[in-house]
Order: sequence, then structure tokens, then C-alpha cells
Amino acid sequence: MSSFGIEDRAAIVQRYPDVFRPNWWQRGKLTIGLGGAIALFLFGIVQLDIPFSRLSDGMVRLGGFLRLMVPPDPGSWADALKYLHALGETVSIAFLGTLGGALLALPVSLLAARNVVANRIVQVFTRRSLDTIRGVDTLIWALIWVGVVGLGPFAGILAVICSDFGSFGKLFSEAIEAADKNPAEGVRSAGGSHLHGVRFGLLPQVFPILLSQVLYYFESNTRSATIIGIVGAGGIGLQLAEQIRVLEWQKVSFLILLILVTVSAIDWISGKLRFAIIGRRAVA
Repeated sequence: MSSFGIEDRAAIVQRYPDVFRPNWWQRGKLTIGLGGAIALFLFGIVQLDIPFSRLSDGMVRLGGFLRLMVPPDPGSWADALKYLHALGETVSIAFLGTLGGALLALPVSLLAARNVVANRIVQVFTRRSLDTIRGVDTLIWALIWVGVVGLGPFAGILAVICSDFGSFGKLFSEAIEAADKNPAEGVRSAGGSHLHGVRFGLLPQVFPILLSQVLYYFESNTRSATIIGIVGAGGIGLQLAEQIRVLEWQKVSFLILLILVTVSAIDWISGKLRFAIIGRRAVA
């Protein structure tokens, strides 16, 4: 068996020498690219004057903080209930913000898809508008909306909506452009309009993909909603910032543990739903 395999391989190499010949040009480009990336990284470290000497002292201080955070303790039952209510606000901010961003982005993504709108000017304007909105981080949107509507979860919801609107617009339009055009052409050949082709030919193909993306962003926005709460957008992030400010490290560890458990649970549930949607689409 082994001798047959060796002889067979030698015969294949002789028959297809170009396939087995080392491509030194490709290897050279890969080596140059990798070396350039490493050199750029080292150049950035030197230019930014990163003080690695502080790392050892920082790790010692980090160990001291960790010792102060053990064991996690919410304080009293009233505090624990207050933290659970704040956690519910954070999940609500993530859910409503994700859902609002997806609903607003769906019609706009149709304008950005090349196979839906033929007008190049409309496509370019829509895509650049989505790029502009997406270029502003969620934390910046939270600071803007806190200044506009005041402190609280409403500012957090608006911040997540704005951030996700740009991201969903790009992702949705790309999914629509990648859809098979034959069903839409079949609808139009049967007498349907262009809108009928989009509604009954394109959208049914991409809805499972869009829903999977929305579920993923919901899980991701749960973490983002925690961060924007620190700047006054409500939720458990506000409680976390307050406890850090007063050096209540045991309560800080309890809040962090609560956030980790919640994000893990949402990640597990959304992952199950995404795989169920993808599996059902594959069977269909």
C-alpha cells in the first residue's frame, strides 16, 4: 500500500510538474508582506513611545484590584434588585436599538443595492451616507444623544439605532446584491413589475441572512449598551461607572459577572437561533 502510494505520487508529480513546482514568486510576496507588517508594527511602537516598562507595575496594580474584587458582593437585596433592573434596561436598549436600526436600514439598503436601483447617483449617495453614519462610533452617538435628549435609556436606544443603521444598510445591501437574480427575472417574465421581482424574488432569499445578522448584532449591542451607559445613556453601565468611582470593587466584580452571564446567555440563544435559521434555509 505504502509503496503503491509513493509510486503513484511520483507519477502524478511527473505528469503535472507545474502543480507541484514551488512558486517562489508567491512565497516571496508573502514573506515581504509579512515582514512589512512586522516592520510597520515595530515602527508604530517606536513612534508612539509605548512604555513597556510600565507593564510590570501595571500588572502588580491589577493584581491588587483583583484581590479587592473577591468575592463579588452586590451589597444588599435592594442593591441587587437595582442592578437587575439596570441590566434589564441594558438588554432593552440593545434589543430596541437593534430592531429600530434594522427596520430603518431595510428600505435604505434597497436604494444602495445595484440590482434594485439602477440609478448610479442614488446608489452612490446612499452608500456614502451610510458610510458617514457608520463612521461615527456608538459611544460618540451616545454622547450626542445624551446632549440632545438628556440622560437615560432613550439616548442609548437612539445611539444604537444610529450606529446599527449604517452597519445594517451596508450588510443588507450586500446580501441583496449577492442574491440569485433568476427568481426576480421569473417574476417579471410572468407579468410582475420590478417591485414585484424585488418583493417576491429577492427578499425571500435574503430574509434568513438578514435575520441572522440582526441576531448577531443584538448580542454584540448588549456589550455596546453597557459601554454607552457609562456616559449617561442608562443601563448597567451607569451603575458600573458609579461603583468604580466610589471604589466599591466587590460590587464592581458582581456587576461584571452579571454582564458576562447575560452576554453569554444571549450569545448562546442567538447562536442557536442563527443556526436554526441557516439550517432551515439550507433544507428549503
